[in-house]
Amino acid sequence: MNEQTRVELEAAAFRRLVRHLRDHTEVQNIDLMILADFCRNCLAKWYLAAAAERDMEMDYETAREMIYGMPYAEWKDKYQKKATPEQMEAYEEAQRRRKSSGEA
Repeated sequence: MNEQTRVELEAAAFRRLVRHLRDHTEVQNIDLMILADFCRNCLAKWYLAAAAERDMEMDYETAREMIYGMPYAEWKDKYQKKATPEQMEAYEEAQRRRKSSGEA
């Protein structure tokens, strides 16, 4: 596979992931963090870092809008629920596990 094709496939997969997350607003960021150690905000930070690596000007809110498909404040108002004590406990436990296994 040539480099251009690889980049195009990776970009298509990324767009599909972002579309999937936009379509599944019921999946909360805290749940993603517990299960996968990343969330929509992480994707926005990675997007922002990729722009910076290419000397492109972008701020975090713009990067978040690219991932959320709308301003973050709007998404938060529409879809984000307050994390439950159980979710916070599960998140903290997942972080402890990752730290003790050397993942973090």
